[in-house]
Amino acid sequence: MLTRRLFIAGTPLALAACTNRMGAPDMTASIPVTDPYYASMYAAIDDDRFPIAAIDLSQIDPAFLRREVAYPTSEQPGTIIIDPGHHYLYLVRAGGRAIRYGVGVGREGFGWSGAATIQRKAAWPVWTPPAEMVARDPKAAPWAKGMPGGPENPLGARAMYLYQNGRDTLYRIHGTNEPWTIGQSLSSGCIRMLNQDVINLYNGTPLGTRVVVLPSRGGEA
Repeated sequence: MLTRRLFIAGTPLALAACTNRMGAPDMTASIPVTDPYYASMYAAIDDDRFPIAAIDLSQIDPAFLRREVAYPTSEQPGTIIIDPGHHYLYLVRAGGRAIRYGVGVGREGFGWSGAATIQRKAAWPVWTPPAEMVARDPKAAPWAKGMPGGPENPLGARAMYLYQNGRDTLYRIHGTNEPWTIGQSLSSGCIRMLNQDVINLYNGTPLGTRVVVLPSRGGEA
């Protein structure tokens, strides 16, 4: 199997034709952590297989909570656009609007940009770390053959798998069991979301959805 670096190096991931208009993050709406609207949005969920704990909103920068925003773009409604530089994921809607979610992204050296499609979705997915991760991370080694889905699984409650030209890129949009990492660059390249947010996105995202990952500041392409 190709490693991520080899796959990326040999795959056309550039976004030269993209005409999305990106601005600075919207930091104007400071939301109190006691806001009942957001407390309800991020409340505990009695999911089919495992309970999902409520999010402690005091751990999350209010700028990264889910909301609808103005977002002019040439991409079609239903497209997912990821802005790793600002730690946002946008689900494009009609009329120049989008649902914006805060995300965690890959740390330096593990970022990528390009266009892909979601060709697989899974609830409470199995996590199988790539061989190079097993080699460098002692915590991943015990799970070389796969970690069953569940509350301790780093992929969280849902995962959407990104493919390009019919091949698995090894990158995913997934939940997390570490909500305090949203808004940071810590992962090995995958896009992590709060479990309540990834379920919301998962439920409204069909297979075949186009995903555009914008270049990050100083990131790789």
